[in-house]
Amino acid sequence: MQNLLTRFIDYVRIDTSPDESNSSSPSSLKQMHFARRLANELEEIGLSDVTLDGSGYVMATLPANTQSAGPVIGFIAHMDTSPDAPSENINPLIHKDYDGGDLALTADRSIILSPDDFPELARYKGQTIITTDGLTLLGADDKAGIAEIVTAAEHLLKNPALEHGTIRIAFTPDEEIGRGADNFKVKTFGADYAYTLDGGGIGELEYENFNAAAATVTVRGRSVHPGTAKGTMINSLMVAKELDSLLPSGERPEHTEGYEGFFHLYDIKGTVEETVMKYIIRDHDPVRFGERKKVMNDVAEEIRRKHRGAVVTVGLRDQYFNMKEIIEANYFIIEEAVNAYRKAGIEPVIKPVRGGTDGARLSYMGLPCPNLFTGGHNYHGRFEYIPLQSMEKAVEVIVNLCLSAIKPGK
Repeated sequence: MQNLLTRFIDYVRIDTSPDESNSSSPSSLKQMHFARRLANELEEIGLSDVTLDGSGYVMATLPANTQSAGPVIGFIAHMDTSPDAPSENINPLIHKDYDGGDLALTADRSIILSPDDFPELARYKGQTIITTDGLTLLGADDKAGIAEIVTAAEHLLKNPALEHGTIRIAFTPDEEIGRGADNFKVKTFGADYAYTLDGGGIGELEYENFNAAAATVTVRGRSVHPGTAKGTMINSLMVAKELDSLLPSGERPEHTEGYEGFFHLYDIKGTVEETVMKYIIRDHDPVRFGERKKVMNDVAEEIRRKHRGAVVTVGLRDQYFNMKEIIEANYFIIEEAVNAYRKAGIEPVIKPVRGGTDGARLSYMGLPCPNLFTGGHNYHGRFEYIPLQSMEKAVEVIVNLCLSAIKPGK
């Protein structure tokens, strides 16, 4: 699996952060540069029908090497990394034979990855742990998924005695800003069903996800010299602060788990004259999801009534929906994954995604697409890490799925 490690380290060193302010696809030239590199690599290892379209989507085929009829299976991962943490000059650290204690991410030990803070880390004692250097994110979300898919395809190409049907591969841009499926051509991809490699720790298997919406709240106030402001100034910053306080304080990401939804204020910029707040709204249940969007509009209306001179606007945009009903109608896909996990010596941990994947939207576009683990933890920040052995198991699961495909609807 040295190729897997080398490939992953090479990938994460490449900055592929998206640009939410740019409406193009991909949203950043960095992603297109990486897409070209991936397309070249897929051709070099021997895949067929390698394409890179103008929107930054890479697709390729591993042709069938058996006459047995079977479905076309797809594997998908995204190229961009989270815009919520630094992603330039990523310097991954490799910790071999992890002793189960603290891992120093910086030379002065000012930043420590500790099982005291992240208890699941202790599970990987004796393994090789890949971490950040404490200054950036790592990018295992989703460079690990890409590395695992490419390595599995390479393994099958080098071992033609392993019989499999047609396999399709795709790498997408801009998943982290909710646009990963915007320009995905399902018919061109041509798979009967697919799996995203975009999950967390070893064993996770996910086919339920949040219903998701984005909200942009703009508060326009009135700027007046503070010396003569009495009765005339409307400080948009203070009005925005009051609006946020009306949302349920216990329904934020830091206070919720499992199937519990939330309101998440992730960006705020403002002056006395104007403040813009950006939220994401999440809930697994479609009814509660609708209620949350109503709450956002209701608190804005309350602020309008209280501060007559302020102009408050709310822009709501649905991002994706819970894929549960689509996957349950094609549940053999999950049964195949469970079998593939167990053949690799892994007991599946079926759990809801507290987030979303390209697979959620693709499922509603006609491509049922649950989510497999990559092995990573603590995504989107400086404490991100991934055990190499978990990545190896992800490769094994992909290979098992390719070898044991069944006909759709069996």
